[in-house]
This record gives sequence, C-alpha cells and structure tokens, in this order.
Amino acid sequence: MKYLFLITAAAVSITSVNAAESAFQLSLTPDIALHPKSDIISGVALNIWGENQQHSLNLGLVNGSTGVSSGLSWAIANYADSYSGIQWGMVNLTKEESTGWQGGFVNCSQGSYTGLQTGCVNYSQQFKGLQFGAINYTEKLEGLQVGFLNIARNNSWFQEFPDKLATGFPFINWSF
Repeated sequence: MKYLFLITAAAVSITSVNAAESAFQLSLTPDIALHPKSDIISGVALNIWGENQQHSLNLGLVNGSTGVSSGLSWAIANYADSYSGIQWGMVNLTKEESTGWQGGFVNCSQGSYTGLQTGCVNYSQQFKGLQFGAINYTEKLEGLQVGFLNIARNNSWFQEFPDKLATGFPFINWSF
C-alpha cells in the first residue's frame, strides 16, 4: 500500500509539471492571458504585455520573462530575470546573468552579460564581449567597447571618474 501511494504521488507530480508547460500563449496582461504567468511557454507567445518563463519566440509590445528564460524576444520593451538568446526592442533589461544579443535603443544588464549589446546606450554591471553604441558603460569589462563614449570602471584610466575624466578612449575601449 505504501508503494502504491508513492507511485501515485510521483505520477501526479510528473503530470502536474508537464501540465505547467504550454506551447502557445496569448496575453493582454500577465493576469489576463490564455495561460497563467506561472506556466512555462515552450513555443510561441504573442503579447500585449506578457510575463512567463519562456523558451520560445516571444512577440509583443512588452515581453517579460521570469526565471531562467531563452529564445527570441522582440518587442518595444523586453525585461527578464535571466535570459539567453536575442532581445530586440527599444528597451531591453535583464536583472541577472544573461548571454546573447541585446539590440535596441537602451540595453541594460544589472548583472553579468556575455555577448553583444548594440544600441544608443549600453549598460552592464559586468560585461564580457562587444558593446557597440553611442554610449557604453560597464563596471567590469572583459572585451571591447566601440562608440562615442566608452567607460569601463575597471580600466585604470577611469579610476577617478567622475571627478576626473580620462583623456582617451572616445571611440574604442578594451580590457582583456
């Protein structure tokens, strides 16, 4: 009887995990959607404003990705906890560790970012890769910055910034 109970409990938990994954999402807001925001979307999401953990193609006006998400997110504004893949939008924001390509007017990674940022303003707490834009800023750079103003705080030229501005690096900056 004990084994039957354990097998039943395991089967119910496996079924409930699979039930939380969806292949398609339509969303007006995170709370007015085809599937609840606790579901994982592993396919296509079409959003006015969506907010799911996703491993999919995410198209909309505002795309939010919770947890560890991946895929292609294309919107006016994209935000994510942790993201691997491509974020294209006017504004792209990630909170934690992310990899891939952020392309937009403003790209911001509050954690570490590995890959490519292309935009007018690119910001990352820690950056490894290529930042290409008008203004590029990072606390710790392992890579290359190309733009009109490039600031990498771990570069010795910027040790006294903002009190003193470095005399170089208006178009290119690097740290390896």
